[in-house]
Amino acid sequence: MANASVAPLTPLLVSTAASSPSLSSPPESIAVVASPSKPSVNNHRHSVHKYCLLARRRHLVAGVSLSAFFWKEPLSSLAREVEVGAYLPPSPVDPSFVVFEATSKDTPALRAGNVQPYKFVLPPTWKQTRVANILSGNYCQPKCAEPWVEVKFEDEKQGKVQIVASPLIRLTNKPNATIEDIGSPEKLIASLGPFVTGNTFDPDELLEASVDKLGDQTYYKYELETPFALTGSHNLAKATAKGNTVILFVASANDKQWPVSQKILRAMLESFQI
Repeated sequence: MANASVAPLTPLLVSTAASSPSLSSPPESIAVVASPSKPSVNNHRHSVHKYCLLARRRHLVAGVSLSAFFWKEPLSSLAREVEVGAYLPPSPVDPSFVVFEATSKDTPALRAGNVQPYKFVLPPTWKQTRVANILSGNYCQPKCAEPWVEVKFEDEKQGKVQIVASPLIRLTNKPNATIEDIGSPEKLIASLGPFVTGNTFDPDELLEASVDKLGDQTYYKYELETPFALTGSHNLAKATAKGNTVILFVASANDKQWPVSQKILRAMLESFQI
């Protein structure tokens, strides 16, 4: 059996101790047992070297991926600051508005086929705003159990609009139900009211409810006065059902915006259709 060899490591440990004050005085020497007849030490060194190369490669790839992510973010933020009139076509009915027509490129639910394409008009000075991932339904498609926000647009002086989608099964067990199958306008808003206000809904806040027919599609329309709503003290909403989803268009304004923008918001509400 080979004798154990003693390799003095004091200089190495002293150098380390100088840069790390937590180390106490090192021993004078540490015994290292090696077997000259076996290449285990060389194999070990080769494995360690290979592991370090692989680790450095993984960190490099991760760094490139993260830098790409953070590079894209400012570009998308910049795009959201552009007024919609710069890229949306004018309305053929009223050129003072532009038309937003949703496609599969716009939302996760449209890509998954859970929502039918919808459209509405809006002033060209409005801007599209980001929908947080947790609200967008991106994490639960194609089978979401709770409502999600499709798109949002706003103008600081006039108000904001958003499209909210709710799984049909949340409101009725009947597949492919029409909005009439779900119930009356009052019954529907009792279920979806909190998604209009952003917090709670009181039936006393409902000022008016009506029914519109456009072809074979039925729409429920609402006007609400909601002094405690997160979305705004004035809300207009329009809902319809198609496929396995109920789509809700919501237009909101605060007390300052409402006197100057209610006509615009009503025009936007009337234009909404799927």
